[in-house]
Amino acid sequence: MIQDARVLQPEFVPKDVVHRAHEINTLTSALDPITRDEQAETTLLYGPSGTGKTCIAKHTLEKLREEVLDINTKYVNCWEDYTKFKVLYRLLEGVDQTLDIHRQSTPRDELLDRLRNYDGPPYVVILDEVDQLEDTGVLYELYRTRGITMILIANRERELFQSLDSRLTSRLQTAVDIHFDPYAVDELVGILEDRVRWGLRDGVVTSDQLQWIADTTAGDARVAIEVLRVAARHANRQKLDSITDEVIAEAVPEAKSEIQQRNLEKLTEEQQILYDIIASNEEISPSELYKEYSKQSSNPKSDRMVRNYLQKMERYNLVNAVGENRGRTYRIVS
Repeated sequence: MIQDARVLQPEFVPKDVVHRAHEINTLTSALDPITRDEQAETTLLYGPSGTGKTCIAKHTLEKLREEVLDINTKYVNCWEDYTKFKVLYRLLEGVDQTLDIHRQSTPRDELLDRLRNYDGPPYVVILDEVDQLEDTGVLYELYRTRGITMILIANRERELFQSLDSRLTSRLQTAVDIHFDPYAVDELVGILEDRVRWGLRDGVVTSDQLQWIADTTAGDARVAIEVLRVAARHANRQKLDSITDEVIAEAVPEAKSEIQQRNLEKLTEEQQILYDIIASNEEISPSELYKEYSKQSSNPKSDRMVRNYLQKMERYNLVNAVGENRGRTYRIVS
């Protein structure tokens, strides 16, 4: 049944991307100066999870690599690499300058100096989940670094700008903004049809079943593809000739649970503390949550950073915020 499992993986980037022509064209135009050996513009991609931001950034950058002979690129997930040191290390890694760097003893300023002294081909970096950075000042330093072009990815533009200092905010106001809306149902069906054509045997799933999957995923392509992957996996294990309705019905909650578990595994140490506190209470107010968090954390972050963490956890369906302002409480998504 499964002919190419790679196309059902969340990190797969297709050569042909559908239903994002405007977004691709806008990003391509922003990066076009590189083809003329000129500095490109900083670009901000923002929108809900599963709307294709990371896929489009990687896809467009791969197309640029086909046009430009000398170019360096690097993808950094700031949820995993959320400190200034980790970001700078990853970027130096992209230009093979980390051999003598020691994580415990090398000063961050030395890493930044190395990037400033970089004298190679144009360097385009994707900073995904950029609103997860503990020190957004690194963005200001990178903005000022010659030869580096940033593609920034976040869920919400407003939340990102709230965490930035005024120097960087004023500069990013001139960045190219590309907003990603959730996919419509018919667009999700088209995305799934491509994955089926590339990865599964003909006739194993019907158009009505793909429509059903799309209907259950609220415009989130990541969830839709995961449902298809889980359904194909179950059907394959059961040695079925096709994906049945019963298999899809079982796959929908399982796929959502697997995505939720992967998101839980990505939580930073501080976010995990917050999640565990919320989990140990039926519901908890922001003030009580922060008070308990401050007791449990060895290095508690600011109230603003904690709010940023909670907003991110909301975006990824890990916690629910109920109510507004002083009446707000947090609960775990079960």
